[in-house]
Amino acid sequence: MNINEVRAIAKRWSVDARIGWSKKDIIRDIQIREGYAPCYATKEMCEQDCLWKTDCLRETRVKVL
Repeated sequence: MNINEVRAIAKRWSVDARIGWSKKDIIRDIQIREGYAPCYATKEMCEQDCLWKTDCLRETRVKVL
């Protein structure tokens, strides 16, 4: 998911997504609003089924490799 898509979702959740905030930070704030732990791109495995799961695990794998 690109940053513009993330910003559009942030707007729907009333999450601050101003220029200068990283994609990870914005997503973590959205996760809190969704009722999930703010864990985007911090785990190699995930039990949560949030909107970000696929992108998150992809980010984590890139970081690990």
